Amino acid sequence: MRAPLLGCIADDFTGGTDLAGILVKAGMRTLQTVGVPSGSIDAEVDAVVVALKSRTTPAAEAIAESIAALRWLRAAGCRQFYFKYCSTFDSTAEGNIGPVAAALLDELGERFTIACPAFPANRRSVYQGHLFVGESLLNESGMQNHPLTPMRDANLVRVLQAQVPASDRVGLVPRAVVAQGPAAIARRFAELRDGGTRFAIADAIAEDDLLALGRACDGLALVTGGSGMAMGLPANFRAAGLLEDVSADARLAAPPGLRAVLSGSCSATTLRQVAAMSAVHPSFGIDPAALARGEDVVSRALAFAAEHVGREPVMIHAGAAPESVQATQRELGVQRAGALIEDALATIARGLLALGVRRLIVAGGETSGAVVKSLGVSGLHIGPEIDPGVPWTVTTGNEPVALALKSGNFGSDDFFLKAWKVLA
Repeated sequence: MRAPLLGCIADDFTGGTDLAGILVKAGMRTLQTVGVPSGSIDAEVDAVVVALKSRTTPAAEAIAESIAALRWLRAAGCRQFYFKYCSTFDSTAEGNIGPVAAALLDELGERFTIACPAFPANRRSVYQGHLFVGESLLNESGMQNHPLTPMRDANLVRVLQAQVPASDRVGLVPRAVVAQGPAAIARRFAELRDGGTRFAIADAIAEDDLLALGRACDGLALVTGGSGMAMGLPANFRAAGLLEDVSADARLAAPPGLRAVLSGSCSATTLRQVAAMSAVHPSFGIDPAALARGEDVVSRALAFAAEHVGREPVMIHAGAAPESVQATQRELGVQRAGALIEDALATIARGLLALGVRRLIVAGGETSGAVVKSLGVSGLHIGPEIDPGVPWTVTTGNEPVALALKSGNFGSDDFFLKAWKVLA
């Protein structure tokens, strides 16, 4: 059995699914695992995505998990490695993007890599090192209010430099160079590396920029970025005769069953999606303060679901306006408020499966991680795309469940409503 070509490490589960979907579209047979596998791969695939829940864990823990994933992927025979994080560069002042990327470079014995979270299809672009969400700078896009990783600086050179040692200099590959194509980009890489720069933020404002950057990354042991940055990498393996031309039209045999949505994200995008779903189908809102008071919110939510889910999709959500979230955090603390919601939604997910739900949408990276772990999912087959960066998946194992794991900032306003049609 041929070894996989590309080994990927994602810092959350929705990000891993996002990346896997991109690779499938680019013609790579892709397997996503939940956490670092304990055994070997028993299927012939071109890429493996190891999805972790390391975005907001302590840096030392995130580094240890990422290194373990890298070692497993190296043992599996992967030729190139990819560290995937959110297209909004979600992180704190201390990390974890910079510390994990530096540790992966050290483990590989490499001196240089790039960082590019751009994903133009989802209106994320990088210009002169600044990250834009649509027409807004990152720190003016609503991400400044993120409850766990507020982003208050759009200058990624500055953000990344603050996360790594001063000796690990951060440079820039500007759009003027990217527009000249792969050869010019590769020369810029060499110039930065030879000058002692260890990380380079790469500009990208269109899909063609990502494809050119991907071609220029041929030969880099480690590439880092959002899922969009990976779309240009398969072409390098194909050009080397290592990747067969296979259909990228992913089809899944979706298991029959009832339908539900669980949302723990309070991003502006997901709040609009929650509103659109609530206007059409039954929805139940979870109050974090009630959870903190010890009220049995989980039982009430499942009773609500049992009443409605046999007739139509139901939604259970914990999203709220930023000011409400901030008030709860002040009362409970950021970590406690987040953990209460994640634990409740994970428990509700198990209850929904007991009710017969087999088609489940989960919104929010942290929520998705908690739900996937709670359900004991070990792997995912990647299927058709609902919106850019969000495919349907089906869990491996004897009792499959169709899962759509959605990053809080992804998807159109009617995402929850149209997702079922894509699966059908």
